[in-house]
Amino acid sequence: MTKTNERLKMRLPLAILLVAPLLAGCLERGQPVMVDTSADDDAYCRSNAAVGSNEYVNCRKNRDVQRGNANARADRAQRNLAEQMLNNPVRP
Repeated sequence: MTKTNERLKMRLPLAILLVAPLLAGCLERGQPVMVDTSADDDAYCRSNAAVGSNEYVNCRKNRDVQRGNANARADRAQRNLAEQMLNNPVRP
């Protein structure tokens, strides 16, 4: 019986090591971390207008709106795909 206890003691850490990476993806909550693109926006808007001018502020605002719209389109496309897959299952 001691051999079985020793084997169980050795298998438990191994099982935890194998299962932990699989469960790590379940811990993410909310929106995924987005890449900081403020440097790109700043460089783009500086090439067109002086920093602090109305044109620069409008450029940064427009870039932010465009990014938000692109994220919304991607989210909508993902929801549409999921909905389509649920409503039209493929049966081999």
